[in-house]
Amino acid sequence: MQFNRRTALLGFAAVLSGLALPACAADSLPQIRIGTLENGTVNWEIQTIIKRGLDRENGFRLVPMILAGNPATQVAMQGGEVETIVSDWLWVAQQRARGTDFTFLPYSTAVGGLMVKGDSPVQSLADLKGKKIGIAGGPVDKSWLILRAWSREKLGQDIAETTEQVFGAPPMILNAAETGEVDAAINFWHFQAKMRARGMREVISVETAAKDLGLDPSTPLLGYVLRDSWIKANPALAAGLAKASRDAKQVLLTDDAAWQDIRSYMDAKDDAEFEALKAGWRAGVPKPGPVNAEDAQQAFTAMAELGGDELTGGVTTLPDGLFWSPE
Repeated sequence: MQFNRRTALLGFAAVLSGLALPACAADSLPQIRIGTLENGTVNWEIQTIIKRGLDRENGFRLVPMILAGNPATQVAMQGGEVETIVSDWLWVAQQRARGTDFTFLPYSTAVGGLMVKGDSPVQSLADLKGKKIGIAGGPVDKSWLILRAWSREKLGQDIAETTEQVFGAPPMILNAAETGEVDAAINFWHFQAKMRARGMREVISVETAAKDLGLDPSTPLLGYVLRDSWIKANPALAAGLAKASRDAKQVLLTDDAAWQDIRSYMDAKDDAEFEALKAGWRAGVPKPGPVNAEDAQQAFTAMAELGGDELTGGVTTLPDGLFWSPE
């Protein structure tokens, strides 16, 4: 009996030891700290990477650092408190032009469009003359600038001059569109997905407007911000992050069950919003491979013409090395 009990205890200890090994191994992996917002859509990919062990498979441990707003994530990146954040390449271009070694790894192409109530008489941008548009993101919102450029070229008039604009935070713009305070709305893609789920319809998408202007809508707007110096010092980690991101995207593109694992991060009030958010995210997955710098410059030029220095920070040409790819 003594032998059996001792054997059982030793066996139990061995099992516990075996269970502890993966955790110890994981703790010994180098960390990549990512600055993110508590309710940011980037968390959907981050949590998929973590829950599926895609970071550990690629030789690192991804550690989210929750910060209070996009400016805070940018400050954390500038101060070296994190290894990466997700931001748009316009901001990265401004920083690089000022001498930082920031570079951009594609994350998403997701953009919005102009939405109206389902029973609205508005069928085109031309129908908005004299009406009120709600816009999330401010006067230099990229979607707004693309739609302005489209109206100038296709309608012969700038909708900024023929309409009244109301600028506000995404939730406010969503509410204003639902209550009829504005006649149409341009919102961030995930709020637009919610608007669609609530019965609103799209008059024109930014993707369609970009194509009509001869721009490539597949150019990713959002990406992971990294440092050239960090990539040079940690090439395997940088490649591992890129692969984990791509692997997570493949999971979320093909496995509906994976979305149940992250539903609590999605702020979907019902199944319709959940499905709309899922479809919108999937539509924004960029194609594999390097960003075409010429296409990005073309898009930058079109937006800069209307956004001016407030958008570009004085940058006229996208700096060399702006886009990074492990391939």
